[in-house]
Amino acid sequence: MKKIGLISDTHGFLDDAVFKHFESVDEIWHAGDFGPGVAGPLAAFKPLRGVFGNIDDAAIRNEFPENNRFKCEQVEVWMTHVGGYPGRYSSLVKPEIYTNPPKLFITGHSHILKVMFDEKLKCLHINPGAAGKHGWHKVRTLIRFCITDENIHTLEVIELSGR
Repeated sequence: MKKIGLISDTHGFLDDAVFKHFESVDEIWHAGDFGPGVAGPLAAFKPLRGVFGNIDDAAIRNEFPENNRFKCEQVEVWMTHVGGYPGRYSSLVKPEIYTNPPKLFITGHSHILKVMFDEKLKCLHINPGAAGKHGWHKVRTLIRFCITDENIHTLEVIELSGR
């Protein structure tokens, strides 16, 4: 079993509460728009996977890919920053997601917390919302979940205080 802490759209702001909420996770996954000063502290705390977002600079783009496809336990994961969601996938991912769908599709970008199952693709979509202070969202959010074998379970939404 792997316990995952999922975060996105920090835009250079890393709340100290993230470390408390992710204390028990095995890995942290960041779905893009790190901004400056975020990747280093997260990677020093726990193993970090991520993708770059549209606001990320060359340093982040050199460290993280635009698309990150990997297996966690028996679950194929695809993480990208701008990917859309079931019924409204981005043109950047549409050709591949329909021909080679993952079991778990993770995006950021919209600042909208969303967990949806795509019945057609048999794929769970997760967008953790935004954990940073920049943007139009009213509530800052994180997600914790577990993957055991081929099962994604124990999903928790965490609201961070204030914006």
